[in-house]
Amino acid sequence: MIGLKVPKKNADNIRRTLLKESVVDLDWKIKRSGEFVFIPIVEIPKSQLMDLIGEEVCCNLEVVETEFESQRRDPKSFTDYLKGKIDPEKMDEIKKSFDIIGEVVILEIPEDLEDEKYLIGDAALKFTGRNAVFRKKSEIKGIIRTRELEHIAGDGSSETVHTEFGCKFMLDMRKVYFSPRLATERRRIGDQVEDGETIIDMFAGVAPFSIAIAKRRNVTIYAIDINEEAYYYMMRNTEINKLKGEVKPFLGDVEKVLGYLNVEADRIIMNLPGTAWQFLPQAVKALKSGGTLHYYEFASDYETPIERIVETAYPRKVEILGKRKVKSKSPGVWHMGIDARIF
Repeated sequence: MIGLKVPKKNADNIRRTLLKESVVDLDWKIKRSGEFVFIPIVEIPKSQLMDLIGEEVCCNLEVVETEFESQRRDPKSFTDYLKGKIDPEKMDEIKKSFDIIGEVVILEIPEDLEDEKYLIGDAALKFTGRNAVFRKKSEIKGIIRTRELEHIAGDGSSETVHTEFGCKFMLDMRKVYFSPRLATERRRIGDQVEDGETIIDMFAGVAPFSIAIAKRRNVTIYAIDINEEAYYYMMRNTEINKLKGEVKPFLGDVEKVLGYLNVEADRIIMNLPGTAWQFLPQAVKALKSGGTLHYYEFASDYETPIERIVETAYPRKVEILGKRKVKSKSPGVWHMGIDARIF
C-alpha cells in the first residue's frame, strides 16, 4: 500500500494537515524507521494539499510503496461484537449496562431477545474478559434476597471474589445478595466512622459494609444476616481480609439476635430498602443517645423515610445529617439513603 515518507522533524505537522484533509488511512499504523516516518495514506496527495504543507517541506517528501501494521480497533461496547449478528432494529433493545462482580457478569436481556441470548452472552464474555455470564431471570425476592440467574456464557461458576477499594468479597451470586453499585455508598459510610465505635450491620449479607469499615477503622461490628449462605461467606470474608477492626458474624433473624446480644451501638446500618422500616423500632432501641443511623428505603421522596425515622424515634430527638438518592429502583422510585443522629 502507499505511504508518505517524511522527515521525522516535520512528521507531526504533516500528519495533522493530512488528518484535516482526510488523507490518512486510519486502518493502518504510522511507522518509524531511522530519521523518517511513514504515514499510511488513502491517495496520493493533490497539489492543493502539498501547497498547504509548504514547498520547502514538500521537497523532502516521497510517496512510497510499503507495508503497514493493521490498526486494531477494540469494540467500544459489548454490543459492537453483535453488529452483523443481530437484526439492527433489535440492537436498541439490548441493555447496554451490566454488573461485573469479580469474574461474573450479570446482564438484563428482554424476553423478546430470547433467541439471541447466547449471542449476547458470548459478546459480553468477549468484551469483559470475565469467566461467566448470567442473565437475570427474576427480581430480588424473599427474606434471603436472592434472584434467579440463567447461565448463558462462560464456565458456569457463580462463585467469585469481588475486589473493591482494597477489600475482597467472596460470594456466590446465585445464593446471596450483593450489589457492586453500592461501592461508593460503602466508602462514604466508612469515611464517617471513627476508631473505637461499636456498630451493628443489621442486614449484612456477605458483610461488604462491615468489611469496608473494619478494613480502615479499629471498631467492633456485629454483622447479622438470616441467609445461611451469606453467613458462610461473611465468615470467609473476615478471614481473607486484613482488618484493623473486628467483625463478629451472626446468623439469624435480626430482631432475635439483637434481643440476646443486648448491645448499645454508636452506629447502625440498615441496608434493606424494601422492608427495613419494619425493624426501625429495634434499631432505635439498640442505638445509643447521639448515635448515627444509616437507613435505606425505596421511596419517591425524602419525606417518607424521614417521617418513619422521626415517628419511630419519638420522644427521642432526631437530627437529619444527610439524605441522597443512592441509585434508581424504577421510574420515579429511588433507593434512598438517610443519615440521622438520634438523641
